[in-house]
Amino acid sequence: IGRLAPARGEILFDGRNPFADGAGAASERRNFGVMFQGGALWSSMTLAENVSLPLEQYTRLTAAEIREVARMKLALVGLKGFEGYFPSEISGGMRKRASLARAMALDPEILFFDEPSAGLDPLSSRRLDELMLQLRDTLGATVVVVTHELESIFAIADTALFLNAQTRTPTALGNPHELLKHSTEPAVRAFLTRGESSHETPAP
Repeated sequence: IGRLAPARGEILFDGRNPFADGAGAASERRNFGVMFQGGALWSSMTLAENVSLPLEQYTRLTAAEIREVARMKLALVGLKGFEGYFPSEISGGMRKRASLARAMALDPEILFFDEPSAGLDPLSSRRLDELMLQLRDTLGATVVVVTHELESIFAIADTALFLNAQTRTPTALGNPHELLKHSTEPAVRAFLTRGESSHETPAP
């Protein structure tokens, strides 16, 4: 977030440009939390230390307050009691949840998820989808998810944006269930139907 400037035009958040230079823009970017595809946890740090890192860098909380916030964030994602574990000591799904706890450390208004289900088994993927919805409703945060998982798209998305892989331009925007019914864009229909041309039951 903020590493690359928009190729054209500008992006505004709450009427301000978070991609501009200066301390104000840097502060604005604290409203964004990111859960990276691979988790991006520091292997030499415990889960609590990973979650504490942004709090140490960007707040004036005391060490005791930071420990308490880290404990609370980990509990929110179902990792109560795992504060002292290292990333190598837990499962892939738990690492995803720990990464989510760190993304929430500064109470951002927008949470970005980069392929959150990548590398997870179907059950862990579904549980992560449910957790994202729960946190969205509980915290009131906007959730932006990059995913190629159809089950996740239909389960969690109010609005889906499809991009053309070659031109990187939008091809469809709307509720995925409505797009499945009404989209006339061939690539979008092919994706949403897994390449099937029709959902009609074949004649016996």
